[in-house]
Amino acid sequence: MQEPAITDDLIEAHGIKPDEYAEILRILNREPTFTELGIFSAMWNEHCSYKSSKIHLRKLPTTGPQVICGPGENAGVVDIGDGQAVVFKMESHNHPSYIEPYQGAATGVGGILRDVFTMGARPIAAMNSLSFGEKDHPKTRQLVHGVVEGVGGYGNAFGVPTVGGEVRFHPAYNGNCLVNAFAAGLADADKIFYSAASGVGRPVVYLGAKTGRDGVGGATMASAEFDESIEEKRPTVQVGDPFTEKRLMEATLELMQTGAVISIQDMGAAGLTCSAVEMGDKGDLGVRLDLEKVPCREPGMTAYEMMLSESQERMLMVLDPAKEAEAKAVFDKWDLDFAIVGETIDEDRFLIVHNGEVKADLPLKALSGNAPEYDRPWVPSEAAQPLEDVPQVDPLDALRALVASPNYCAREWVYEQYDSQVMADTMRIPGFGAGVIRVHGTEKKLAFTSDVTPRYVRANPVEGGKQAVAEAFRNLCAVGATPLATTDNLNFGNPEKPEIMGQFVGALDGIGQACLALDMPIVSGNVSLYNETDGQGILPTPTIGAVGLIAADEDPILGFARNGQIALLVGEGTGHLGQSALLAEVFNREEGDAPQVDLAAERRNGEFIRANRAWIACCTDLSDGGLALAAFEMAEASGVGVQLDSADTAALFGEDQGRYLVACDFDAAEALMVAAGRAGVPIATVGRFGGEAVQMGGSQAPLQELSALYRESFGGHFA
Repeated sequence: MQEPAITDDLIEAHGIKPDEYAEILRILNREPTFTELGIFSAMWNEHCSYKSSKIHLRKLPTTGPQVICGPGENAGVVDIGDGQAVVFKMESHNHPSYIEPYQGAATGVGGILRDVFTMGARPIAAMNSLSFGEKDHPKTRQLVHGVVEGVGGYGNAFGVPTVGGEVRFHPAYNGNCLVNAFAAGLADADKIFYSAASGVGRPVVYLGAKTGRDGVGGATMASAEFDESIEEKRPTVQVGDPFTEKRLMEATLELMQTGAVISIQDMGAAGLTCSAVEMGDKGDLGVRLDLEKVPCREPGMTAYEMMLSESQERMLMVLDPAKEAEAKAVFDKWDLDFAIVGETIDEDRFLIVHNGEVKADLPLKALSGNAPEYDRPWVPSEAAQPLEDVPQVDPLDALRALVASPNYCAREWVYEQYDSQVMADTMRIPGFGAGVIRVHGTEKKLAFTSDVTPRYVRANPVEGGKQAVAEAFRNLCAVGATPLATTDNLNFGNPEKPEIMGQFVGALDGIGQACLALDMPIVSGNVSLYNETDGQGILPTPTIGAVGLIAADEDPILGFARNGQIALLVGEGTGHLGQSALLAEVFNREEGDAPQVDLAAERRNGEFIRANRAWIACCTDLSDGGLALAAFEMAEASGVGVQLDSADTAALFGEDQGRYLVACDFDAAEALMVAAGRAGVPIATVGRFGGEAVQMGGSQAPLQELSALYRESFGGHFA
């Protein structure tokens, strides 16, 4: 088939800027072929090359004694003792999920699971962080249904428990929802598999499902803003098959036991192109591919389509040739394709041949390691204006507004569509703090959380970035877990706008400070830029996924509040209402500065909670909605009432950071007060649990009434 001639329109359609095309001409000393143009487009787009972000990502702390493998591989790897490691990562599938919600979300889950088992780890937990437009926007209902069904449909069929996540609504996401998927797996620390190819003349093997035309150009689409042509992009969304993925995982893990795997790479964004280039680049080798050997499910596929297809459930491997028969037998058993499609070569070359005709002949390093890198202009975000006085409100009326909001009501309608109990190791299901699972066959537990408050980041990127990490730290400490490490999913608008780039730089500064201060290095992550529609960007949303360990000799803090127990507030505050949930939900105002994050106090208070777990019956951190919402959620989950002493709006709904609410018996409360005095930790009695009502100051309402509002609001709107 004759390839199209290279025109200015074709170059623009591939997302390649004029200066980038000039650089391509300089590198090649000739015009690229159509297939070569597609390869450059895939490898040099924002989604694959991180060309606008990598100069700043290098500033993040990524090492520590617990880190086995930091950023740069399919997923991060962290030591959890006893020769075991947890492997985890979070990635976005935002644009595909807006275009085709079910498949976009489903394949986002599939992709992140492959990232984990490609490293040799069996997936044990999943989470997701979802951001939608305002609840009454005409597109939101369709997106919520499609995305939730896609996440559940893929994860449930594959057989991994979904143990946590978050859902938010804001008009800034009306034209661009966010779907961030997290997965974690367990592996032997000395049996981690990496993607760097090694050895010249070794077979390059295609594994898994056949290649189709779904997803062609997906990475390029994910690196551009949306406009009125959005429906034309539907063919760039992949189609997933969780049952094939399950077989692929079992076959891959079995294959790894044979010793046949030299290196292995998931086929994710940009498919065969990106996986082959990354393996060659990391191993300082070239790669030759013979495309007529690629298993295809559609007739007449061109070299361009095969190289850029993002069909799911596929992997690429460099094979020990002596083990070929043994390796092929494994994949034959699981009824999956196993095809030698090329070889490693001893030169900086990416050679693509189809039926004897050279379709691409490129310097491989220019596609990956030497891809463009931009230090884009940026301006710091303007300082937030001081918050005007917030009037006193009836605390129960304010609480009703919060618990009826889709942002703060119970999410049962969402997480009940996810299987949280498969594998039978889940100790805490979604809905109240960090998810906790047993490490099978041991007494250890792992805790998982996903956190960010985008309105904070918009108001103050540095403090908002700190807060996202600090809240993840608190959620882990609140269940008794020692925070180990983090993964980040950095969702922002158009980086070519200096104010957006300023948000990105500021947020990374805050994230880096917090990760360093709290010993939670970034070990993996994803950058998602150009989240804009018709020039309207999303709220800056740098999602932090974090993992913590509860050692074999430690008990998790997973109890409930009981009648007569004391409510203790750990940490101190001044009643900060800037950018608060109260301000947004009750007064329809998004004003003021984000709360300041004292990282030393965060660490001190978190360590205090973990060190004194024996006295604590139940614990939660304070975040959105402050003390009032935290106390209600703890009471509601426990099935008992709560009485808070204060009626002051700022004291009840302020969102000062570094704070925890603890429920404990009277004797334990005394012991905690003494321990806090010794540790220099602020602590105060703020009320008690018991009865059948929620009381704040002089106002009270039946717990049953508030609970019904809390439990039924989400499903009442979206079911």
